[in-house]
Amino acid sequence: MKEEEIKSYLRAGEIAKEVVEFSKKIVKEGENLLEICEKLEGKILELGGKPAFPVNLSINEIAAHDTARPNEDRVLKYGDVVKVDIGVHYNGYIADTAYTIEIGTSKYEKLISACEEALSEALKIVRPGIKISEIGKKIEEVSTKNGFTPVVNLGGHSIDRFNLHSGKSIPNYDNRSSKRLEEGEVIAIEPFLTIGAGRVVETKDSEIFSLIEEKPVRENLAREVLKYIVDEYKKLPFARRWIFKKFGNVDFILSSLVGMGILKNYPVLKEDSRKVIVQAEHTVIVLKEPLVTTR
Repeated sequence: MKEEEIKSYLRAGEIAKEVVEFSKKIVKEGENLLEICEKLEGKILELGGKPAFPVNLSINEIAAHDTARPNEDRVLKYGDVVKVDIGVHYNGYIADTAYTIEIGTSKYEKLISACEEALSEALKIVRPGIKISEIGKKIEEVSTKNGFTPVVNLGGHSIDRFNLHSGKSIPNYDNRSSKRLEEGEVIAIEPFLTIGAGRVVETKDSEIFSLIEEKPVRENLAREVLKYIVDEYKKLPFARRWIFKKFGNVDFILSSLVGMGILKNYPVLKEDSRKVIVQAEHTVIVLKEPLVTTR
């Protein structure tokens, strides 16, 4: 990996760290989800980056892919367990980080602490050549030692420029995979722990989309929307509310583009037994001396 690329990944990580610290001041009881998302995404822009994906605020049994709706009325409540997932890109070089915060209570303090420990211990063993199953094994060991269950069908991922999920999955359990990390790869390690069944399922809700491939479209407004998506986001995920802010309510166009295989949507994911789920995440450049960009 070239020095300039490393510098760009590190810059994205620096911005992400600042946004995480800022988020801890505003993710609190009574705050509207849309206002939180917009403040955090605005902070990314203010610091010289761009959102690599919409800020995710996934509450209680909701695991991932939940962001504010265009006309959001949800507010954070006392006792909510909130996963705050933040993505930054700096000229396409991505930092992906997440943490869990409990609003006003400490009922799930041990669960949150165990998730952070699992992430910390997994990061310690990252090196070129290690099997990805060894990372999953470490996460699983820490999870079960603390009496919790790792989520087996949700985990970390490799990252490339303008590509949030570039093909390699980093498991949260020992999946026996023989795949290994390669020097110069960038990965996000992302433990999800729960007191529940340890699996997530899709819901019918979806507020996040990304481009699969460009294809010809007939309708003028649809062409305009698609061009905007390509120009602004390339293949990075974007929010329905971002498109509504530019074009108004174009749900019919987004649905049509999904149906044509031009866009894909990301269903909100929830824990299968509807138990609380927590998350922690850092991005790391796999070198002989690995660089955790978001810590």
